Amino acid sequence: MSTSAIIAIVLLIAAVGFTLGYRKSQRLAAGSAQKAHSRAVYHGMFVVSWALIPSLILLAGWLIASPALIAADIHADMPEAIENGTNPRLAYQMVEGIGAGLRALPADEQDAAAAASAADLRAMFQRRGIMVASASEDYMVELAVKRNRLEDYSRIAMSAVVILLAVAGAAYGLSQIAVRLRARNQVERVVGGILVLASSIAILTTVGIIFSMLFETIDFFGRVSPTSFFFGTVWDPGFAAAGADPTVGQFGLIPLLAGTLYIAFVAMLVAVPIGLFAAIYMSEYASRGVRSTVKPLLELLAGIPTIVYGFFALVTVGPFLRDMSAQLNGLITGNYQNFIQAQSVITAGIVMGVMLIPFVSSLSDDIITAVPRSLRDGSFGLGATRSETVKRVILPAALPGIVSALLLTASRAIGETMIVVLAAGVAARLTLNPFEAMTTVTVKIVNQLTGDLEFNSPQTLVAFALGITLFAITLCLNIIALVIVRKYREAYE
Repeated sequence: MSTSAIIAIVLLIAAVGFTLGYRKSQRLAAGSAQKAHSRAVYHGMFVVSWALIPSLILLAGWLIASPALIAADIHADMPEAIENGTNPRLAYQMVEGIGAGLRALPADEQDAAAAASAADLRAMFQRRGIMVASASEDYMVELAVKRNRLEDYSRIAMSAVVILLAVAGAAYGLSQIAVRLRARNQVERVVGGILVLASSIAILTTVGIIFSMLFETIDFFGRVSPTSFFFGTVWDPGFAAAGADPTVGQFGLIPLLAGTLYIAFVAMLVAVPIGLFAAIYMSEYASRGVRSTVKPLLELLAGIPTIVYGFFALVTVGPFLRDMSAQLNGLITGNYQNFIQAQSVITAGIVMGVMLIPFVSSLSDDIITAVPRSLRDGSFGLGATRSETVKRVILPAALPGIVSALLLTASRAIGETMIVVLAAGVAARLTLNPFEAMTTVTVKIVNQLTGDLEFNSPQTLVAFALGITLFAITLCLNIIALVIVRKYREAYE
């Protein structure tokens, strides 16, 4: 039985439990001289909570634990993979692929396929158009059959136990219904717990991201010196595909970090003036009709996929800057050779800056609009003009929030990938010339994690070190923004 079907059955049991609990509460209240502590709907939700929460917790735990236990059992039966030098993780992936292929075969062919050799099975899969690793061996077929059998047993047991627990929970909830049952209090505690869990998702996600990168990063620094990584000026990690030479290359972070910050700086030079001036115009000068039209149009830029900006940079902005530089060079020197490359820091910075304009303008507009009207009226009452009010009253009052918005926008610029790939190239170099190509940390993370990978070489593990470094940079920017807002925030009555 599929997980969705199990959830549907549990929800059906909960719905039946709610109806029975609601009716039982009404009967008890009608036949008792005492006043019921809680309304009938709370008694119904009390039964629902007992039917849903234990069964869904068990279902979630089973779905998490069962694959891990099955994988551990299969890994224990892989002596041949260890003896012939095959990576156990890669061998298990092949076992998973064979198991999925067996399930994709018609029912009348699965028994014969399970008893076939690896070579015969590959031929059978090819006739059916099913992809399977060419390096699969006979013992992997046996393990795939065992894995599928264990998954089937686990699925049957999970379905039975979860459904029985839902029925038992609903029955227990019904048995507890009484006139003076404090069902409302218990239901509200359950709802409060759900809200706390929902609000904890962001924290749990952050912790999960950190730990998913931390252990691989520790493994990388066990192979490569942190000094050579953080202070190295040459990036030449080598090819990261499966079977590649695992010899340690050169993993200098400085060229990637310099390119990341340089391109983000150029993008902020474009986005900040335009976005901030747009926010000032919309909040202080534009009429209500103009604001209601211009602001949504400006914010449409935020909805455009970054790959589209990358195409725009590659096809339009980059060639335009290259041809313009050639014409300008020809007018000055007579040599029509371009000095701006189509893929360059300035190309990526301009296009990324255009993408960031709605972030700056929208955040700044909200902050400026939040400045109390009394400050504006007081400034006008003292004889100040509109521009003087903006410069001397509104912007100083909104400055902490604006600085925070700019730092958040800078975090967004640092994490951009697709625009940089298409507009700035993949060359890891150190240069101050904005007309040449550079690359960023995010681009190299993608490069190192692309292809047929083995997560046991520095060439692949370096992506996790780059990721956690980028995470630390953006986290510091966010903390700085939060500190600025809290320290310099103006409190108005």
